[in-house]
Amino acid sequence: MCIPARNEEAMLPALFAALAALRVDGAKLEACLYLDDCRDGSVALVDRLGPTLPFRLHVARGGRDAVPNAGAARRAALAMGLSVLAGREGLLFTTDADSTPQRDWIAAGRRGLSQAEVVAGRIQRVDAASDPQQSRIEHYYDRLHRYRRAIDPVPWEARDTHHFGGGANIAIRASAYRALGGFLPIPSGEDARLLDDAARAGLRVRRDAAMIVETSSRRQGRIGGGLAGQLLALDQGEPPRMADPRGAAWQWRAQAAARHSFAMIDRVDRRIALGERLGLSADHVLGVARDCPNAEAFAMRIVPAPAVHSGQVSLSDAEDLLTELESRWCEIAA
Repeated sequence: MCIPARNEEAMLPALFAALAALRVDGAKLEACLYLDDCRDGSVALVDRLGPTLPFRLHVARGGRDAVPNAGAARRAALAMGLSVLAGREGLLFTTDADSTPQRDWIAAGRRGLSQAEVVAGRIQRVDAASDPQQSRIEHYYDRLHRYRRAIDPVPWEARDTHHFGGGANIAIRASAYRALGGFLPIPSGEDARLLDDAARAGLRVRRDAAMIVETSSRRQGRIGGGLAGQLLALDQGEPPRMADPRGAAWQWRAQAAARHSFAMIDRVDRRIALGERLGLSADHVLGVARDCPNAEAFAMRIVPAPAVHSGQVSLSDAEDLLTELESRWCEIAA
């Protein structure tokens, strides 16, 4: 387990308690805690509690006087995990210091990683009932992702799937993490970038709602662009804007077509048909396919951003448009 922490003295005891309660089914459990420029009492607390924990805790300190950078901190935490493995294969789990994994977190992640190289688990907010607008947004995105897998199914996806891919709940094979080069040291969005890079590399990315971490609903985040900022914006009455789901639907249908075409990419008629759909030449299609190890990588690389319905709409409009898309798909499937 690899966990970055920045001034989380108040949250660390709950995290340690949750980690101590994990059911590991005989697995060797080691936790790597990266204390990122902590100015509170985190260091003293870890020094006091560390020796009493029922698992081995590795601690590193860094980032003195550094600007908060979620990607750099998570990358440093995962580097600790790789160091513990010392070149061996293993399973790397990451969460946040203000979050608490459920007891079967490791077991659920191991099951997911038997089907995929990367698993993004569900992140539940402890005080979700007090943020109905955010819950509505999350419900919409879950519906949207289920629609994606209806029109572009993959065998490694979880039956109980979801949309989110946050660093507070990701498990990955060490070999896959090494191959990807790790989390990028960017201020925010390092989690989504890793999942995107994994899919473009042809790795199987599974979004599994059985692997659960609970997180806080605080409004004072450690970095910009995170959940705290989104909740604060909703509190201030900022209306949420969503990408038009019709654009996503176009992209996912195209990815399904590309996935299906990959095995027959040597056929000129297949390349021409796919190229016409995507606005690309048949030679370009073949060139991309030759650089891809499998159909997943090809589907993720060859399909461009949506050429239609590329704007944003209100949440209500997005929900209505998705309902229409779902209805049309049900009619086709029937």
